[in-house]
Amino acid sequence: MLCPLEPAARPAVEGPRRRRTPPSLAEPDVARDPYPLYRTLRDAHPLRHDEPFGAWLLSRHVDVRAALADPRLVAPPPGRTFTHLEQGTHAAHRALVSPGLQGRALAALRAGVERGAYVLARRLVRREEADLVEEFCRWLPSAAVVAALGLPHEETARVTAWSRTDLTHLGAVPADVEDALRPHIARRRAHPGGDLLSVLCTARADGRPLPDEAVAGLVATLLGAGGEATGHALAAHLANLLDHPAQLALIRARPALTDAAWAESLRRDPAVHVVLRRALAPVPVSGGTIPAGATVACLVGSAGRDAARFTDPDRYDLFRADPGQLAFGAGRHRCLGVPFTRMIAGSGLTALLAALPGLAWAPGFRPAPEGLLTRAPAALLVRTH
Repeated sequence: MLCPLEPAARPAVEGPRRRRTPPSLAEPDVARDPYPLYRTLRDAHPLRHDEPFGAWLLSRHVDVRAALADPRLVAPPPGRTFTHLEQGTHAAHRALVSPGLQGRALAALRAGVERGAYVLARRLVRREEADLVEEFCRWLPSAAVVAALGLPHEETARVTAWSRTDLTHLGAVPADVEDALRPHIARRRAHPGGDLLSVLCTARADGRPLPDEAVAGLVATLLGAGGEATGHALAAHLANLLDHPAQLALIRARPALTDAAWAESLRRDPAVHVVLRRALAPVPVSGGTIPAGATVACLVGSAGRDAARFTDPDRYDLFRADPGQLAFGAGRHRCLGVPFTRMIAGSGLTALLAALPGLAWAPGFRPAPEGLLTRAPAALLVRTH
């Protein structure tokens, strides 16, 4: 059940031809199937204050895309992660991380992701049926993070638990996470290797090493990329391909199509349907003006199926002539985890197709997406041969 957000400014009352108000985003029926409400909002209420939900809603692609890149619309406050550092420090730290995801560190990261995907997929080979959500999607992102940071394999379960905390939603670095990372950081400072944690521990800003808490904040970016939302996105991606076996067969034959399939799945069925922002100043949009101080809900799930932007938007088509997906912001809000999650998705699909040549839905099974703030199938029952 969705919890209402803090109150925001109310819109002006409409004139005599007041339109019927659509249901709230907080109603349970919306979480079961949000797309009818999305269509209503796009057509008649592109900017609407949803009092029970506690936010102004943006539903059209043009407005959501602009909002996610607008410096006047910022992420809600809270903790100490990479995207919430102060402007000058953020820019310096970003410049360190970007090179860190190249060269030897990138090669080690890719090898670790591929190895984790291979191991998880091979465990399913002798099974007649399996649930890919429970046995693959939930574990691959965490296994990839462990490999990226060079942590012991035994840390996979703990990293999985971390990624399912408020860390992925609020951006904070919980004290227990920071405390657990501290001995690993100390060891990398003393004996650096080729993993990403070593890159961060040996990097220098203005001639000085990054403090431990800054390294922990940067690590939280990777933890977020390897979090629950990535598992949800991977589940939706696999569901789309299993629903379209002809397109899945094309990817088997032409692996270069993998990235296009991932992008189309993120457009049609994003794991995160609602991205929150806070307005620092009035912001004009197609349906009116967002008042300063308002909480804004950018409906990514609605924008990705906007017929004004995409032809036949409900259709899944990796050969789409009008491809496009929404980035969760630009500039200082641009997520450095995007290439990492794409790597996880590509390696995961490649490993599954290699290990399970007969991959298809289990007889009689249909996936049922759940949730609204984050949304994905709860199970993916497949036959493996």
